[in-house]
Amino acid sequence: MLEECRLPYVVRPIDITRGAQFEPSFLAISPNNRMPAIVDPDGPGGRPISVFESGAILQYLGRKTGKLYPADERGRVEVEQWLMWQMGGLGPMAGQAHHFRHYAPEPVPYGIDRYTNECHRLYGVMNRRLADRPFLAGRYSIADIACVGWASRHERHGQDLAEFPHVRRWLETLLARPAVQRGLAVRADDVAAVDMRDPAVQAVLFGQRARG
Repeated sequence: MLEECRLPYVVRPIDITRGAQFEPSFLAISPNNRMPAIVDPDGPGGRPISVFESGAILQYLGRKTGKLYPADERGRVEVEQWLMWQMGGLGPMAGQAHHFRHYAPEPVPYGIDRYTNECHRLYGVMNRRLADRPFLAGRYSIADIACVGWASRHERHGQDLAEFPHVRRWLETLLARPAVQRGLAVRADDVAAVDMRDPAVQAVLFGQRARG
C-alpha cells in the first residue's frame, strides 16, 4: 500500500525470532506484539500517530491518501466487506494451514485437513467472486492488497490454482504490478533466512501465553 500510494517510508525490522516484539517500545505501537505496525509522523492534525493491524493500516492509508479506498459509502462497503473477509477468514485460516503443514513439530492430520480444507473453501469463495469482475470490490482496492500476500503463497497452504482459474488470473494481475513487486520484496531475503523449524525460534513464536 505504501508503494502503491508512493508514500515515503523507513523499514524498522523487528526480530520476532529473538523476542523483539515484546519490548516495551514496540508494544507501545503494537499492543498485540504482531506485525505490521506503522508510525505516521504526519498524522491527523500534523501530529504523529501509530496504527497496528493490517486492515486498520490499509484503511488509514486509504483515507489519508484518497487512494484505493472509495469515499462513497456504497463503494466503501463493497471494499470493507472483502477486507474483513481477509482479516477474519483468508489470513487466519491460511496462517493455521501454514502452521500445521510446515511448522508443527509433528504431523497433526486433523489440523492439516481442517485448515487446508477451509482454505480450499475460501479460495472457492474468492474464485466465484472474481468470475465476473477484475478485482474483489470491482476496482483495485485495499481489499486486493490485503489478500495478495496470502494468495501468493497458495502452494504453502495446499492449494492448486488450476482449480481456481479466476483467482489465478487475479493473482497474476496483481503480481505484475511494480508496486506490489516492490512491496513483496522488502527484506524478503531476511525472512527467507529464518529457520522456522529451529526449536529456539519456535519456542519464541509458538505457545505464547498472556503476559503481565
